[in-house]
This record gives sequence, C-alpha cells and structure tokens, in this order.
Amino acid sequence: MGIENEIKSKFRNEYHKALVNLYYTNNVIGEQFLKMLQEYGLAAPQFNVLRILRGQYPNAASIGLIKERMLDRNSDVSRIVDRLFKKKLVERKEGKSDRRQKDVLITKMGLELLEKMAVCENQEDAILSNLNKKEVNLLNELLDKIREK
Repeated sequence: MGIENEIKSKFRNEYHKALVNLYYTNNVIGEQFLKMLQEYGLAAPQFNVLRILRGQYPNAASIGLIKERMLDRNSDVSRIVDRLFKKKLVERKEGKSDRRQKDVLITKMGLELLEKMAVCENQEDAILSNLNKKEVNLLNELLDKIREK
C-alpha cells in the first residue's frame, strides 16, 4: 500500500513524500523489532550494546568505543551498561590505562542470550524479505547516498 493511503495524506512534492515514507517505514520496522526484543526483556539500545560487545569478545570495550558504534549515538551508554550489568549480561572493569574509564565485557550469560535471540535476527532479515537481492542492494546504496550529504 502506498504511503498516501497508509497515512491518508498528500505531499507537497516527491522529496517530502520520500522523507515521510522513510520516517513512517522506520517506525513500522521499529515497532516490529521492539516486539521481538520485549520477549527477551531488552530494549533496542541494550540489544545494540550486546551485539557490539559480542563483536569485541573476548576483548572488552570502552564506553567510548561502544558509543561510537551505537546506532543511536544519543544513547546514554553508561546507563545502558548499568542496566545490562544488573541483568548480569555484562561485566564492568576499571580501565587498564585510566582507572576512571570503565571497560565492558559481555558475560557468558549475555552471549547465551544473544544465541537464543538468533531467531530475532532471522525475523529482522524477514522484515525486508519482500525485496529481492538487487532491490536490497539498491536500497542500501540509496540510504548511504542520503547520509553522504
């Protein structure tokens, strides 16, 4: 269904329509993703931090490194790490070179949770399953081009 019918609106031009379409589609996909994560008691930024830490494993990551790699760079990484620590999904250690800096390491429990959540990653991929490989590549190219500005 076209965006005009989805939100019952008209647009001043195709650029405006494309922007509204991007925002709307992002919200639709985000809602689907949040439903998946809620089954595991995680918020999207927490899941993002766990995936970053899994990529660093067996090494720890600084708060700064995590923040650089976050999808939402406005996230309060320290607070997210605190919540994951309370759930025993990460460990925090004093930085080796700077005691004020905290290094974060995903725990075995965190790795096991991500393993259980592999089904979420498959469901994530399925969100775009109505696009063929060529269309997905074009979508990626166009999104990258938008951010180049």
